Amino acid sequence: MSLPFVFMDLRTTDRERSRSFYAALFGWSATESLFMGDSGPWGGLTQLADGDERQPQWVPYVPVHDLDQAVARAVELGATANRPRVDLPQGSVAVIEDPAGATVALWEPKG
Repeated sequence: MSLPFVFMDLRTTDRERSRSFYAALFGWSATESLFMGDSGPWGGLTQLADGDERQPQWVPYVPVHDLDQAVARAVELGATANRPRVDLPQGSVAVIEDPAGATVALWEPKG
């Protein structure tokens, strides 16, 4: 089995406060939008837009081989597709909510 999570994204209403908290608690460093490790970014630091009703949360990214197929299978199993596919230079992502209400991002890397 591969690693279950390949990236984590902190979605927050106060990016600076979150950055300071995790730096003080764990010594984590972060740019404006990324948590950084010795080998590069390992997590996102995303500001929730004003009016966004979602609660601040950590969202794990799970690698998949075929994003569209994975979203379809998740929906078939009772998930809700919350955010449609977004194609980025590094790969593609879609966000689902599992049948119990937990959020997870499905990630198909390029190549």
